[in-house]
Amino acid sequence: MTWLYLVLFVFATFRLTRLIVFDKITWFIRAPFHEVIEEKQEDGTVDTYLHVKGKGLRKWIGELLSCYWCTGMWCAIALYFGLVYASAIVLPIVIILAVAGCAGLIENMIK
Repeated sequence: MTWLYLVLFVFATFRLTRLIVFDKITWFIRAPFHEVIEEKQEDGTVDTYLHVKGKGLRKWIGELLSCYWCTGMWCAIALYFGLVYASAIVLPIVIILAVAGCAGLIENMIK
């Protein structure tokens, strides 16, 4: 793996992980495993909590999808094996995710 591929891989893993764990567009993936609970406080503020649904495999997947570190590890594994065994398909996806991840970091630095 060259330095360029490593940098692309890092940014792509970062972006894919954020896409799965945090982005609204992928809520449908997390919805069967998570429930968002809102509690209104006496001072009028609203606290939001994430509750993992179910037991067994459902709970395990819910815990995985709520953990940035855990999901990141699985995303890295999936992207790596995708690059090894299907690079013609996965490499364009890695490049797109890497560019989006880098752009997101730049956007947050400018704010």
